[in-house]
Amino acid sequence: MDESTPEVEVRVKYCIEGEFCANCSAKMERVLSSTEGMEETTINYATKTVFLPPSRVVQAQDIMERIEVGVKLVPNHSKQKEAPTDHSIVVNRANKLRLIRIISACLLFGVGLIFDSAWKNSSWAVLEYLVYLTAYFMVGYQVLAKAVRNIFRGQLFDENFLMSLATVGAIAIHALPEAVAVMLFYSVGEYLEERAVNRSRNSIQALLNFRPDYANLIQQLEVIKVDPEDVQVGQQILVRPGEKVPLDGDIVNGSSFVDTSALTGESVPRKVQVGNTILAGMINTTGVLTMRVTKVFAESSVQKILDLVENASTHKATTEKFITTFARYYTPAVVIVATGIALVPPLLMGGNFQVWLYRALTILVISCPCALVISVPLGYFGGIGGASRHGILIKGANYLEALTDLRTVVFDKTGTLTEGVFQVVEISPAEGYTEMELLEIAARAEAHSPHPIAQSIREKYGKDLKDSDLTGLLSYEEVSGQGVRALLSGKTVLVGKAGLLEEAGIPVPRPSVDRGLGTVVYISIDGHFVGKLTISDRIKADSKVAIARLNQMGMRTVMLTGDNQAVARSVAEELAVREYHYDLMPEDKVVWLETLSQEKRQGKVAFVGDGLNDAPVLTRADVGIAMGGLGSDAAIEAADVVIMEDQPSKLVEAIHIAQYTKKIIWQNIGVALSVKLVFILLAALGLANMWMAIFADEGVALLAILNAMRVRWYQSPRNSLSEARLSPVLQET
Repeated sequence: MDESTPEVEVRVKYCIEGEFCANCSAKMERVLSSTEGMEETTINYATKTVFLPPSRVVQAQDIMERIEVGVKLVPNHSKQKEAPTDHSIVVNRANKLRLIRIISACLLFGVGLIFDSAWKNSSWAVLEYLVYLTAYFMVGYQVLAKAVRNIFRGQLFDENFLMSLATVGAIAIHALPEAVAVMLFYSVGEYLEERAVNRSRNSIQALLNFRPDYANLIQQLEVIKVDPEDVQVGQQILVRPGEKVPLDGDIVNGSSFVDTSALTGESVPRKVQVGNTILAGMINTTGVLTMRVTKVFAESSVQKILDLVENASTHKATTEKFITTFARYYTPAVVIVATGIALVPPLLMGGNFQVWLYRALTILVISCPCALVISVPLGYFGGIGGASRHGILIKGANYLEALTDLRTVVFDKTGTLTEGVFQVVEISPAEGYTEMELLEIAARAEAHSPHPIAQSIREKYGKDLKDSDLTGLLSYEEVSGQGVRALLSGKTVLVGKAGLLEEAGIPVPRPSVDRGLGTVVYISIDGHFVGKLTISDRIKADSKVAIARLNQMGMRTVMLTGDNQAVARSVAEELAVREYHYDLMPEDKVVWLETLSQEKRQGKVAFVGDGLNDAPVLTRADVGIAMGGLGSDAAIEAADVVIMEDQPSKLVEAIHIAQYTKKIIWQNIGVALSVKLVFILLAALGLANMWMAIFADEGVALLAILNAMRVRWYQSPRNSLSEARLSPVLQET
């Protein structure tokens, strides 16, 4: 590396303790991102976390505390369940005191309203101010203090400034009930909003709480309960019925049924036995299992899922970025409008200054942007959390939003639309060779290949290749996308596609009519063709449903495969895929994807693959979707969306969840903006008072938060689609 190039410091996750609103979160994020060394810093308001360079934590703490006093950065602890900290106890006590102040202020406010007529008597004026101002300062002193502090820091246009200016102005024109009502209901609204947000956080935390608490480590003749993070690869652990599987591993003793719903969203238990792999996060339901650990906890499937869900909000959607930017200019614009309404009519048209000032103050109350700023990120986080409950991991709000713009879905064939479980269905030896001889040659040549086709050949051969059969294997070379070249007992053997043999100058007899039975593997020895094997793959039943629904939605469905034309055509026709391309090398799939992306007139292109050999294509697609990502590190790393269960129809669910999320978010934006604009207009015309302004501000904010939380409990659309609607499409396939 060039010495002049500075090394990028690795960022570490920190938790943000203390109370702060969504608007303050946006301010802190904006200032941090504009500070040298902390560019592109994102605060996850839903989980109250931030990633920062360790060398900048002190500076970041200072910046954040200048914006919101009391916030504190603390290192993130991976262990979720710990004893309550002193800070959390202090926060709980503060929340109780806050509720007591609100209730006390409500009682005083009620007393003031009861004796409102008596206050008209001048002899009671002192009591009027005493009761109302006491209630006002009980709930508003923190708002006033923040507003004054922010004024000295040059931060004028925030909710604290707006509420303070509006209520102090109301007191100045002797609108004491309105001033107290604004501050009181603003405080009540903030309290209820905070409770709603905390409930959303708790539901998110409940999702993350399927993290295993302990592991039963087997040490000699005893079983010790330890933290999963303390278990090493190769050690054995015991999983009893009803316990969570704490780490990824292979079963060495016992059989049972495991509940995989936390990982895949599927409620049907799965049977496991010796030799099977089970993953952290599954729940053992029946028998006792002994397993050998294959991954440390930090690399386990459950930890990767937790990290993806918890950190997904750091990738912001375009809508989210737009609303954050919009709020920066919206509030100052409203303040300017309110100032104009307060000054222009009295100065230029002879209007009553007190009347127009009251109208301007009402507009200030309405203009608080919290409903917009908070509901959008909560909506996206809810969508991501809801998707994870269905076994669909979406790495960020930007990818969730991109799913709503899909118009083309490109599928890999093997392992995605088909089961990827191959079997030899036809053996065609050349003259001079028997079927068993041909099968033995192919099996020995493919002895070291991990490809599913090679495995099917070895399974058909049925004999152990680890002993004497391999003594003659001198060298082995795998030709990417073509086959293998091996040296067996001094003879060069080629096993693979026809092109592999033809490139070596070996003529291959091709049938005049390809029946499309499956993939054909050609075999040669020392430049002579000796026969071929036909290997078939089964189409997933779920693939038909997935393609039918995508076609029904108007999607352009495309299949890319390395198989020949006959096989590709047979699969495409059976599934009703609208377009297919065949005889493709891995690099050809990248070229085709880029071609399809350039051809698109509207919308985005998604690629759906198995995540292992399709990583280059997954990374180039607008949305890379890994199928059957359960336990696949490559799938989780390469893709933008990971479908944990091996079901293509889950893609349709992901699209519906994304569309539902976007619908909820635009509902919030539309309602918040329209209500605020209508009430601003009514206030300017003198048709709205501060009581109405309170609803336009806090009421709408609370409704937006509650609406955003609906996304979390989204139900799958699969059962809602009638078979009558799908049957014509399925019949066509």
